[in-house]
Amino acid sequence: MKLRLFSNAALFLRVLAFAAAVPYLLRLKLSTVARVIESEKNPSVLSEGRVGKIVAYVERAIRHGRPLVRPGCLTRGVTRYYFLRRAGMDVALCFGMGRLDKDFIGHCWLASDGEPFLEVEDPRRRYIEMYRISREGGRASTHAEASGMRRLSHS
Repeated sequence: MKLRLFSNAALFLRVLAFAAAVPYLLRLKLSTVARVIESEKNPSVLSEGRVGKIVAYVERAIRHGRPLVRPGCLTRGVTRYYFLRRAGMDVALCFGMGRLDKDFIGHCWLASDGEPFLEVEDPRRRYIEMYRISREGGRASTHAEASGMRRLSHS
């Protein structure tokens, strides 16, 4: 029991420290960020309990980690991606742009099996994916090149 408590505390502290570092990490080029946050190892057994714990700890770090941890989708998405990939989950981290009135706005979210993961509503209705980080590495989205940027610029 004490070992599990220590393990949980250690995981939370790692989540908290990583979440606090996200703004500094995102000062790098996205291709570099992709290399830094992608996991080399891919465990074969994915524990649903571990996934739930990671998601809860990220939310707790964002809620209670201020001023060290910045709230928002960037911290949430990058931190979730980093820890979920290490837990063996095959997710992608998507970065998108959209418009709200005349202003451009951005959002990042996780995708699993091509669908948004852990999102309240589908971000693809508002945001055009511009860049994606996954186990294959980082790459500009073909959606942005094909239709997105033209559609955004003419709105």
